[in-house]
Amino acid sequence: MQTQCLKAAASAAALLAAAALAGPAAAEAFDLDALVTAAKAEPPITIYDSTGKIVEMAENFTRKYGVQATGEKVSASSQLEMIIREAQAKNVQGDVVLITDAPAGLAQLLPEGFVESWVPPDMAEKIPAKFQDPLAISTNASVWAYNTEVHDECPVKNLWELTLPEWKGKVAFYDPLSKPTYPDWFNQTEMHHDDAMAAAYETQFGAELDRSEESATAAWVKAFAANGPLLADSDDAISEAVGAPGQAEPFFGLLSSAKFRDNADKGYKLGLCKDLGPWPGWTYTKLGLIASGTDSPNAARLFIHYILTPEGIAPQVVDGKLPTNPDIGLPADEPSGIGEVLDRLEQYDASTALDDWDMRQDWQDFWRVNYRK
Repeated sequence: MQTQCLKAAASAAALLAAAALAGPAAAEAFDLDALVTAAKAEPPITIYDSTGKIVEMAENFTRKYGVQATGEKVSASSQLEMIIREAQAKNVQGDVVLITDAPAGLAQLLPEGFVESWVPPDMAEKIPAKFQDPLAISTNASVWAYNTEVHDECPVKNLWELTLPEWKGKVAFYDPLSKPTYPDWFNQTEMHHDDAMAAAYETQFGAELDRSEESATAAWVKAFAANGPLLADSDDAISEAVGAPGQAEPFFGLLSSAKFRDNADKGYKLGLCKDLGPWPGWTYTKLGLIASGTDSPNAARLFIHYILTPEGIAPQVVDGKLPTNPDIGLPADEPSGIGEVLDRLEQYDASTALDDWDMRQDWQDFWRVNYRK
């Protein structure tokens, strides 16, 4: 009898979840308790995310709901490969996917039916429409940083300064050939903010940039690459190059806002370049998707609901990752200070994510051709 009740509850919750796309009435019908009951009748779930904080988040979820979940740190590129292979083999291991490669999600995962996007009905009126199709759970940021032990203030005021001889070989930068958000950033800038990049050139050099043959963004990427930045394969390496104490000539660098926790954890001296123009950093989105072949669809949906709440996303918010649920703000003691510059960051525009995907290889080739050590 208990098993029959659980199955009935699971079926009801599945219908409620499916009704999420039906309109405002679905939000009234949504029953979180029924979803919890249904989730408890299903096998444990695994969540893939590119941050180690997912381990803590999954443990917190399990304690709250009594639904077993395991978090695994998996890079965005590895997530993509694993999701596709698991779906093709009909052997889903990752039930929930939190992926920062939004263009890949839109181009490869959703169209093939490997994953689905589900917006909790009771969250539909809160989450801005631009973050619902597909669902994004947060916007993350890469920001420019300097060493506060050596510099009283940010030593760079304009991105074009990084193309000058005095910065040759002195900027730590994630290799765009290994992290797709970087060529995507180039493309986003060219498509949506090229005028701002051109205006920054004129501010720096006192002359208008000739854009007859290439965009201002392409001109900056070419000149910056030719200036020999130190290429890294992790934000950890960049954080150390920029922020480690005791350096006479530390690097300047671009890194995840999450790495500012190294100031407390490792004694680093990272400072945010709040007044850098045209932007002190840029954002990208993290999608929250559910594997279509999961044996635990209700548990997966419950986890998606959970991470859209203050309690669920808390371990990542402390790293400066801004939830798409506008009811959740950054804590006052967030270490990077990114809250002061949110309105000045270059914001990711998901409406052209497929263009980012189509142009990714071109930007990587452009970088490869122009990079000089």
